[in-house]
Amino acid sequence: MIEHVILVDAHDRELGLMEKMEAHQKGLLHRAFSVFVLNDKKELLLQRRAFDKYHSGGLWTNTCCSHPRKDEDVEAAAHRRLKEEMGFDCELEKVLDFVYRADFSDGLTEHEFDHVFVGYYNGSPQINTQEVAEYKWMPLDEVKRDLQENPDNYTEWFKIIFDRFYSHVKN
Repeated sequence: MIEHVILVDAHDRELGLMEKMEAHQKGLLHRAFSVFVLNDKKELLLQRRAFDKYHSGGLWTNTCCSHPRKDEDVEAAAHRRLKEEMGFDCELEKVLDFVYRADFSDGLTEHEFDHVFVGYYNGSPQINTQEVAEYKWMPLDEVKRDLQENPDNYTEWFKIIFDRFYSHVKN
C-alpha cells in the first residue's frame, strides 16, 4: 500500500496529499506527530527503530511517531500508531506543536509540522518487530545526558524535539 502524507503550510492548514517518499525526497512540509510515553517513575519509553526502516534504522527515538492519514484526526492517528508500533494505548495529551526540518545523508528530508503528545503507561509494550527492534525505559535526565554524549545513537527529530518535550515535562 502506498502511503501518503498531508502537505500543510506553516499554520498547519492542509494543502493536499503527496506520496510519503516523494514528500521526503522534495523536503515538503507535512503533518506529523510524535508520542512520548512516561511511566510513574518519570522514565521515558524509547524505541529503537527496526534496522530495515527506510531511514534512521537502528536508531533510538521517542515512543512512536508517524503521519496522520487523509481525514484522520492527529490525536486519533497517534493512538492508532501507538497500538501498531508498541502494542498498547493510553490517554494522550497534546502539549505542543512546531515546525522542524532535518536533512539526511541519503537525500531524504523530514520537514514536518509536528504535533507532540504525552501519555502515561506502566505496562510492558508488545512491540511490532517490523517497526521496532527493541525498547527501553530511561530516566529523563539520563536521556538528556546520553543525547549529549552519544548523539549518533538517536534520530535527528528526537534530538530536535527532546529539549522542547523536556522543558514541558520538567515544569
